[in-house]
Amino acid sequence: MQSYKFNNRLLNETSPYLLQHAHNPVDWYPWGPEALQKAQDEDKPILVSIGYSACHWCHVMERESFEDEATAAIMNRFFVNVKIDREERPDLDHIYMDAVQAMTGSGGWPLNVFLTPDAKPFYGGTYFPPVRAYNRMSWKETLESIHEAYHTRRDDIEAQADNLVNHIETANAFGIPLPTDKKGETFFDKANLQTMADNLLAAADSKWGGFGRPPKFPQTFSIQFLLRHYHFSGHRESLQQALLSLDKMMHGGIYDHLGGGFSRYSTDEKWLAPHFEKMLYDNALLLNVFAEAYLITGEQKYRSVVEETLGFMERELRHPDGGFFSALDADSEGVEGQYYTWSKAEIEKALGDDAELFCAVYNVSERGNWEHTNILWLPSVVEDFTVKFDLKTEILSQKLAGCRALLLNERARRIRPQLDDKILLGWNALTITAICKAAAATGNKEWLNMAEKSMDFIEEKLCTPEGAWLHTWKNGEAKYYAFLDDLAALVQAYLHLFVLTGREQFLKSARTLATMVIEDFSDEVSLFFQFTSRHQDDVIVRKKEVYDGAIPSGNALMAENFFHLSVYYDLPEWQERALSMARSLASAIIRYPSSFGVWAMFVQSAAQGLNEIAIVGEGADDILAAVNRLYIPNKVVMSASKASDAYSLLRGKLARKDQTLIYLCRNFACKQPVSDVESLLFLLNRENVQ
Repeated sequence: MQSYKFNNRLLNETSPYLLQHAHNPVDWYPWGPEALQKAQDEDKPILVSIGYSACHWCHVMERESFEDEATAAIMNRFFVNVKIDREERPDLDHIYMDAVQAMTGSGGWPLNVFLTPDAKPFYGGTYFPPVRAYNRMSWKETLESIHEAYHTRRDDIEAQADNLVNHIETANAFGIPLPTDKKGETFFDKANLQTMADNLLAAADSKWGGFGRPPKFPQTFSIQFLLRHYHFSGHRESLQQALLSLDKMMHGGIYDHLGGGFSRYSTDEKWLAPHFEKMLYDNALLLNVFAEAYLITGEQKYRSVVEETLGFMERELRHPDGGFFSALDADSEGVEGQYYTWSKAEIEKALGDDAELFCAVYNVSERGNWEHTNILWLPSVVEDFTVKFDLKTEILSQKLAGCRALLLNERARRIRPQLDDKILLGWNALTITAICKAAAATGNKEWLNMAEKSMDFIEEKLCTPEGAWLHTWKNGEAKYYAFLDDLAALVQAYLHLFVLTGREQFLKSARTLATMVIEDFSDEVSLFFQFTSRHQDDVIVRKKEVYDGAIPSGNALMAENFFHLSVYYDLPEWQERALSMARSLASAIIRYPSSFGVWAMFVQSAAQGLNEIAIVGEGADDILAAVNRLYIPNKVVMSASKASDAYSLLRGKLARKDQTLIYLCRNFACKQPVSDVESLLFLLNRENVQ
């Protein structure tokens, strides 16, 4: 590679995405005081380019423009150029994404935004081609045009920047509690739960599963809501749509049939052709919902997906000491999906006589099923091929498993997609929760050990000796104060570890952390929490986020966390804050449950009421494990060898001699204690139908 004479400061960064750009001829800066001061001193606009390591179109724009010396010369002459990893600084990404969406009506990555020297956005877009195409100006034309406008129409640019900042601030001014809220008084009503389910089903694809038109994202929160709605109400259509969605995804090309795990989304309605990047958070959230499907149905196929997905995460995304890396790239050798796709000839060479069977089942052809190559998928269920190949289902499944193992070994010889090996606090917390749910559903103690070891890792690497939590870690370096999403997901993870183990330390950590969120993220006039901590001082707006997007909203998670902690610690003010947060979003949650999926599930729990389960006696640990294998999505659980006044759930809950008792309480009233899980299940079912 030719050597350019400039100081590319990205060489000192730890983000894999920033390091990908470290040898561009562009004089990139990381976001920070040096770049912001340079813009002020030289009165230059700031060009902020935001992406992430697994982003396909980010790679494309880099190859076409950022690696081009002539283009870089324009960027270096006219702008202070800043690269941001959206996963390291989601707060900055949220602010400037809002600005671009306000300007253009759409957003995505790469995100390219032009700022005034005081960091206010005035123009932006996503991908810009190297020459005019797709009805877009070329990148060079855009650069020249912005430079000219900055020097000839400066007042217009300053006015546009001020208007955009005002727009962001105005959009952020919500969550102020109203003195009276008549609508909210009846919000936690079972009729509203049915309306939410109906609204989800109205957008559902009843043939191929999922929701809406391509590109199709898994929308795990919507599926979880429907699973739970069936559990609470017996609404068959909800169950059918939820399971159809899971079946089509696990049979589709979005699922890695050889190595396990899911790609980020499908570009078509049939889940055939994914965008091949594999993200930690997607797989954690899908692990969650497949574990719930297994608990509800008892069907082995859902457990198999749980096992294979967790196997992928452990094998390809896990740090040796216990944390989890962020993502695998969509591309390898510069080609999207090359690592995962096959020609028929490759499969015939690897499988020999079994190739015909495998190709028939997984839709492999000479012509290919996607861009002249083949994505492995199952347009028909495996059982449909038993007659054609005169094989019993068990033998057919064994043969296919052997074929998949051979192809996985063959694939391992290929050049692997790049690993984004930074470790993010929030994504790891979501993963710990998912592993806990998988361990609870299956009783797999090795997975519980994995979850605990992961928590040990992030406590050691991402928490300072003074108790401050940090957002990202790599190669011994942790940085950036944790964001709301990080800590909200971490509280949730502690609560799941507590439910699974009964260990008081996890519950205490959850309360301590929830108190920290109140102290560091509260808005003085609003119910909702700001995304950025009061300790982070380099943003133009402290945004509040409430939408449940690719990951849960930190505010939604905190509402759920407060609701549970209020029961454990007898804190009615926390429960009221949680309920008030949801009430203030009532209309949006009911009308748009696909955008407020975690909120919708919180409303489910609040409307149904929490099942407060106390297990007291010498055999509490064994009964706790059995209780966790039941599907009780709206529960709080405590187990102990004897009653205790320290927690309201255990107060007055006595054990009998040589007998462990299970207490079920709801709405400040307790049932007669029972001594076995079957009797508890009877009580729960009776409550459910009332």
